[in-house]
Amino acid sequence: MKIGILGAGQLGRMLGLAGYPLDFDFVFLDPAPEACAAPLGDHLHAPYDDEAALAELCRRCDVVTYEFENVPAAAARFVSQRKPLLPGEAALVTGQDRLSEKKLFDQLGIPVPRYLPVNTREALELAVKTVGLPAVLKTRRLGYDGKGQAVLRTPDDVAPAWDRLGRQPLILEAFVPFEREVSCLAVRSRGGELAFYPLVENVHREGIIRTATPQRGDPLQREGEDYARRVVESLDYVGVLAFEFFVSGGRLLANEIAPRVHNSGHWSIEGAVCSQFENHLRAITGLPLGSTALRGHSTMVNFIGGVPALAAMAQIPGVHVHLYGKTPKPSRKLGHATVCADGAAELRAALDRLNALVAASEA
Repeated sequence: MKIGILGAGQLGRMLGLAGYPLDFDFVFLDPAPEACAAPLGDHLHAPYDDEAALAELCRRCDVVTYEFENVPAAAARFVSQRKPLLPGEAALVTGQDRLSEKKLFDQLGIPVPRYLPVNTREALELAVKTVGLPAVLKTRRLGYDGKGQAVLRTPDDVAPAWDRLGRQPLILEAFVPFEREVSCLAVRSRGGELAFYPLVENVHREGIIRTATPQRGDPLQREGEDYARRVVESLDYVGVLAFEFFVSGGRLLANEIAPRVHNSGHWSIEGAVCSQFENHLRAITGLPLGSTALRGHSTMVNFIGGVPALAAMAQIPGVHVHLYGKTPKPSRKLGHATVCADGAAELRAALDRLNALVAASEA
């Protein structure tokens, strides 16, 4: 079977790596001339709204998916009229707009922080009075890894935030004094079969995930699964979906969804019986879902802006390195490592050694 993927970044690369043992072939459409997934299949080098390229993708594939949620909705509609696009257009459109996400959560009875849409400076002033401070002003579209956001702690922060982010649709959200950030990774098959990975505890710095650790017996597991189930069933979703939450007061508050495989699930390549990437491919091609059970203890560590020496990492027991073939740039995700161990103490010892190398590489 040949699978088309809109986007050829590191997520597309890992989908390709997961698909080769299953005898899947891939065609990627991506405007980047040196897209890091390109070596794993055929690369259609074209903009996402190039209808001739989209038609060629459809001609050459049996099913199409996407590796990030900022694919133009018109491109998704064009593809879905010709070949199965999984997840579907509704999930993509919802995941592109923070206001659409929040409205969906409200409709499904999923708790969210207070929020209001903001389109003018006057609307921002009213929203600040209604939502209160501190709050976070965000672009409704195209924000990721902390981009397109401003924290408003005092009234003096309002004008600079508007000057930086205004002139586009925005949303103001109440600042959540959270205890943890977690994500629930759900996968749903074409036939409606559902599976969930253990809740993942994520640590961010400057808006970018630094570590992701699957939790054993998390008391909020059922709550996370319930909320994720409501979303995937309402969207008739097929594939892997990541649902990010704040833990506040011992309960989950919805932050956002990612209608795709997700950075917080990279640990699953070595840390789960069936990785999120293989399960996504299983779901969209009609294969039975694989087991989401854990293999021992694990943590994923991102490499941001720099990569530790491979020889040094190779000396740490249980470290599995994944490099994306990208040119180093500040704040760019260049790769990750998953640390695996039989027990929590062994995991902690290996992580301490790896984190020291990571800190040195980012200095």
